[in-house]
Amino acid sequence: MEPIKIPKMAKAEYDALVRRQNVSRIAFCAGGQAYIAPFMYVFDGKYLYFLSTKYGRKIGYFRSNPKVSVEIEEYAPDLSSFTFVSLQGALEEVGAPEQKKKVRELFVRMIRDRKLSMRVLSALGHSPADPPEAIVSEERSLVWKLVGVKDIVALKNG
Repeated sequence: MEPIKIPKMAKAEYDALVRRQNVSRIAFCAGGQAYIAPFMYVFDGKYLYFLSTKYGRKIGYFRSNPKVSVEIEEYAPDLSSFTFVSLQGALEEVGAPEQKKKVRELFVRMIRDRKLSMRVLSALGHSPADPPEAIVSEERSLVWKLVGVKDIVALKNG
């Protein structure tokens, strides 16, 4: 008996998935071992951007090999429906002050618009007692951009 293949999503469908969600998983490759970490992200319609705290093993992995796989998913609690997209590319550190500010402002807007808990600030190097605007005024995190996407796998179960 042949296995049933999960249907692919069209670009408009996986773009919509990326817009609906705000948490991804990034798989880093370094030292012959894979390392996966969750990251909040923003999508400007063309690129995915991430804020990374300036500490932890992900920094060393990024510096030694910027090639990554980014996965974003959505599923019903009982798994009756699920979708995911996986993008293989590389992370690039954003250095231009204007671009970093714009990305940080997108994060503040996302936190405010989606009414996220202020506890998410701890994942970005800030105290939950800080106002979200501290993300813009204090550079406690690095800004990364997903570039050079070579492969996209986007599947759904229905």
